[in-house]
Amino acid sequence: MNKHIINTICILGLILGLCSCKDFGDMNVDPNNASTTHPQFQLTKIQWNAFRDFGGTGPLYANKMLVQTDGENANQYYKWARGSFEAYGNLRDITKMMEEAERIADNRYIALAKFFRAYYFYNLTLTFGDIPYSDALHAEKDQTHVTPFYDEQKQVFKSILKELAEANDLLKLSEVAIEGDIIYDKSVVKWRKLVNVFRMKVLLTLSKRTGDSEFNVVSSFASIVGSEPIFASEADDAQLVFKDQDGNRYPEFNSSSFGSGMYMDSTFIQRLQERQDPRLFVFAARTKLAKENGKAVNDFSAYEGGDPAAPYAQVNTKATLGKVSKVNERYYSEPTTEPRVLIGFAEQEFILAEAVVRGWINGDAKLHYDSGVKASFKFYQNYAKRYEQYVTDAAAQSYLERPLIRFSNSATTEVKLEQIMTQKYLQSFFQSGWTSFYDHLRTGYPSFRRPAGVSVPFRWIYPQSEYNYNSANVSEAIRRQFGEGKDLINQPTWWIK
Repeated sequence: MNKHIINTICILGLILGLCSCKDFGDMNVDPNNASTTHPQFQLTKIQWNAFRDFGGTGPLYANKMLVQTDGENANQYYKWARGSFEAYGNLRDITKMMEEAERIADNRYIALAKFFRAYYFYNLTLTFGDIPYSDALHAEKDQTHVTPFYDEQKQVFKSILKELAEANDLLKLSEVAIEGDIIYDKSVVKWRKLVNVFRMKVLLTLSKRTGDSEFNVVSSFASIVGSEPIFASEADDAQLVFKDQDGNRYPEFNSSSFGSGMYMDSTFIQRLQERQDPRLFVFAARTKLAKENGKAVNDFSAYEGGDPAAPYAQVNTKATLGKVSKVNERYYSEPTTEPRVLIGFAEQEFILAEAVVRGWINGDAKLHYDSGVKASFKFYQNYAKRYEQYVTDAAAQSYLERPLIRFSNSATTEVKLEQIMTQKYLQSFFQSGWTSFYDHLRTGYPSFRRPAGVSVPFRWIYPQSEYNYNSANVSEAIRRQFGEGKDLINQPTWWIK
């Protein structure tokens, strides 16, 4: 072989080698581990996590709706200790969606990321007080942020409201359907309504802070009501509808807890009985004795609860005798049961009724109060299978005319507030998470029965992981809020002082 041919082959080999290196480099990208994606694919998971479980059964014990008979439930007896920062895991997913939305300059997903950030940070700060906010969720980009400092609760609330206002403004700029949306079937308008109703909820949470000029709580609330879209009916409810498909069923479906030690709270049952409230039949089952004695589903005397202030063994004895109602079996026997409502028209109407009573906005408090009750009945009429006949429109109207229920605009402010908060509470069974608990801290309504000498806590203790890995910052947050080493559940935080 002559020298010219050898040189030609070598040159061709070098070229092919270089090309091959480039080809193999391209092939080396793992299609199953993409570095970028469209935010619509992240949105579905984020929505599912946020709507599916916002407290589980925990708030039902603290809100005096359930009692436990096979052991002492910490929430029932207000003996809880540490909370969890698990929500930051969900916030990581939201951060990723935000990054992808910013990469493709899509305001729709940036807006929804801001809403979900506000939602999680709102619940986190109510749980603990000061929390990592501005310095949080940067660690994957910048390793100097692995021990984030804690923002003061006041600043967290300011940031939450700012993000919600920005979300509303961004959604104004787009009419394009939101792909990946399993809540509102892609509707930008309905998402704007939700953002604004949640802004109202956050502002009402700050009812003890109306004198703070940095928030302008009252005027801000009135501005939203006067100039922004909010819910018009139950059709606007922010709810997750379940399907009878693997992975898409109601969270409590086939749960063993309902068949063992979980029973209804007597104070919740009594409130419903006193008002002759037919939602009792939707929420609870007849006692074993009542059923055996042939009492009808709509016989109010067929229901009885366990005393939430009594030792659990005592309640267990009563339950063993068949004298305590369980949760209605539809909650664990039906795969679709009812949607989970993050915030709905009924809650909005009670928010508006309270705002009118407080003088924040003009309007008819009775109209909003009645509308909230009717919306709650309508929800169960639509979703409580086999119980629709007890919660009809006519039943709601009749209910509102009863002396204990009837709302009078001439009553005292305290009487009106108690009525509003009680109805807001009654419509929250397995819905709205810890809202009624925080309403109790804020207004004192409804009252919560508990053992003598036991106070309702204001907060949860910071997670042990913060003491292990972020000790300096969590210790400073505790010192700043409560005093050195006073990370205790009985310490009120800024929003409630």
